[in-house]
Amino acid sequence: MTITGAVSRASLAESRERLEAVIPTADLSALGGDLFAVLRLIDREHGLRRAVSDPARDGADKARLVQGLLNGKVSAAALELVADVVRLRWSKPSELADAVETLAVTAEAARAEADGRIDDLEDELFRFSRVLEREPQLRGALAAPGLPAERKSGLLGTLLDGKVTAATLTLVTELVLRPRGRSLEGGLAEFGKLVAQRRERLVALVRTPVALTETQRTRLAAVLATAYGHEVHLNIELDPTTIGGLSIQIGDEVIDGTIAGRLDDVRRRLAS
Repeated sequence: MTITGAVSRASLAESRERLEAVIPTADLSALGGDLFAVLRLIDREHGLRRAVSDPARDGADKARLVQGLLNGKVSAAALELVADVVRLRWSKPSELADAVETLAVTAEAARAEADGRIDDLEDELFRFSRVLEREPQLRGALAAPGLPAERKSGLLGTLLDGKVTAATLTLVTELVLRPRGRSLEGGLAEFGKLVAQRRERLVALVRTPVALTETQRTRLAAVLATAYGHEVHLNIELDPTTIGGLSIQIGDEVIDGTIAGRLDDVRRRLAS
């Protein structure tokens, strides 16, 4: 879901601003789902995707096209937002589709935020990713192309319904049924970053051999926030191979304070 074109990046930034303008009055229980429905239509109908992303076509004409197709089928807020999105210029059709997905995920994050559960949403996406890593049979079933969508939905319902936020269930279900060329873990990581961006927070993956106390978590988050100039959300992973200390990854940067890390460093020095 990486948007690389300069024109598309500018349009994505404008689209996100328009989403923020819509959120205060929108029905957040419907907005994300409606945007995902539009995404499915754009992904499925290649001719439509080309038409609404064609830079040579008048923006107002593209907006009228989607309004005619979607009027009465999605909420007024979603229709207004999608019409605004297709009026903008996009470097290539796939980046328009990626932008709609970004808006859909962000709308679900706003839904969780409005319910006071955005922290739960971040934690649940991370924990479900770790469940998939530990349970290869479950991961295989959810990723199997031959398993019918209703079976996958039923399995997710059994696992998650009533146990996670509504936004988590929506995002996980969407990713499982329509991964859009990604692994499940990769998609969950992308969605988690978008949720963190909703709060302008960095996400730190902390590997530790023992569970951290609430005081330790609070102190670590404060230290990292001071160092990076942003609020930091901690995803804690118990990892006995760290042998003591902490390994912290924020983006591409790794802070390794573990005994195992120091031993690896010594081995590299000896081998050089």
